[in-house]
Amino acid sequence: MEDEFFFDKKNQKTFVPLPPNAIIGIVGGGQLGRMSALAAARLGYRCHILTPEEDSPAAQVSAAATIGDYEDPAALRAFASAVDVITFEFENVSAAGLELLTSCKPVRPGPHVLRISQDRIAEKTFLNAEAGAATAPFAPIETLDDLRAAAARLGLPAILKTTRLGYDGKGQARLASEVDLAPAFARLSPKPLIFEGFVDFECEISVIVARGGNGDSRAFDVVENRHRDHILDLTLAPAPIAPQTAAAAREIALRVADALDLVGLLAVEMFVDRDGRVLVNEIAPRPHNSGHWTIDACPASQFEMHIRAVAGLPLPLAARHSDAVMKNLVGAEETALWPQILATQGLIPHLYGKKEARPGRKMGHVTRLFAKGALPGEAGIALALGPLGRQNFMTRASAAAK
Repeated sequence: MEDEFFFDKKNQKTFVPLPPNAIIGIVGGGQLGRMSALAAARLGYRCHILTPEEDSPAAQVSAAATIGDYEDPAALRAFASAVDVITFEFENVSAAGLELLTSCKPVRPGPHVLRISQDRIAEKTFLNAEAGAATAPFAPIETLDDLRAAAARLGLPAILKTTRLGYDGKGQARLASEVDLAPAFARLSPKPLIFEGFVDFECEISVIVARGGNGDSRAFDVVENRHRDHILDLTLAPAPIAPQTAAAAREIALRVADALDLVGLLAVEMFVDRDGRVLVNEIAPRPHNSGHWTIDACPASQFEMHIRAVAGLPLPLAARHSDAVMKNLVGAEETALWPQILATQGLIPHLYGKKEARPGRKMGHVTRLFAKGALPGEAGIALALGPLGRQNFMTRASAAAK
């Protein structure tokens, strides 16, 4: 039967589903690994975490952990020897390290996926040329003259970014006029950089796709993402956009996953511009913050889908039984509301086990469910989020008044 094995096209071999009590190795010890490990435990698996951090969020809920650097061959080999299959929970992992791990045990998604997603130039080139997905216009930047030429050709305003690393607004600069070019070029490193044309967008959306080794794929509903200080603040599921736009976004995400020959999970972040066009911003081949709502609003969450794909299990439908709003808890100010959150009926709390609430650090999230098809408007969302909604409304009102 089809579900009895999967065929891994990249490695040209079949692999059978992992049996119960098998050990899944997760590279990275953050909250995405934590929630993946919890999903794995529900399916009868044990997780082993590779992380340089003592008492990491993922290790707190896992069977074992190897404390070591992602570049340390000895730590990588020790970790690989203790697990049956390997995956990762964030993309800022050494591709060379994953290549070493691949020589020891199956790694899903494969290092070829990570290499593309780690480099913004390679990523956008792949999206345009291999996946047929439109992006903002871009140009690689090696020198200040390259930057001036790109600004003249593609126009300003624009965004200048590092090609590697960087998340939640880090490693980038907004270019409003020519006077911004030289300071931004000097500040950002390492080179090369990438110049991205400005997108006048109506909203930001994302789609999360799970894909098994046999090519079977599942796409969750399109969601709208709202950011504050370059960090995800709210996710609305489903996105309040036109049905044809949502269908286009899902089709793009599925096409990207197929082009990557993905085995695992993929988040595709996109813009919807003022003309209704869908443009891909970036991809992440692992669980994603914009998919946390699926834990409470879907029979199988993004984390269960991740584990199922990596373990070679059949993928259930990516269906939601409820509409949902997910609100991140960022920094000390929002985390201080934890007692009020716990006392508010209807809020589903998730805390990540981090000890220190630093500015901009994601400490947890809450989800609020609504009947399917009954996602409220702005005032209803603020009311439903209780203390977080009141704070969010005041923050947005203050920003709008400036």
